[in-house]
Amino acid sequence: MTSASLPDPSQGVILAPRAWLPLTVVAMGAGCLLLSVWLALVVSLFGLFLLLQSQILRLQFSNEALLVWRGDTVLRRFPYSEWITWTLFWGPVPVLFYFREQRSIHFLPVLFDATSLREQLERHVSAQP
Repeated sequence: MTSASLPDPSQGVILAPRAWLPLTVVAMGAGCLLLSVWLALVVSLFGLFLLLQSQILRLQFSNEALLVWRGDTVLRRFPYSEWITWTLFWGPVPVLFYFREQRSIHFLPVLFDATSLREQLERHVSAQP
């Protein structure tokens, strides 16, 4: 972990949080009550966890790397120079963001504005070799 000041919009684009995916998962959990109370509880708790994450975490696209912030702490730094590929799954309604670096792969739920996410990825990563 790298300690730093709060995300600074002048140092790159910070994506706005979007709660539709976590709220959809919570609604699916409520729908699961027809099948099983335990299943409904598990799915609803997962949705609440995603909702919490959407409010706590921030993605920032700087000139050199994608930064994942929690409060005033950078949790992870993903330099664009190490990226191989990326994909947003489920086209018009993206719910999962996949990207591969030289040494690892990552899957993230889309808890942020998907349009801005796609624009920033095309701007920063597509130009990479």
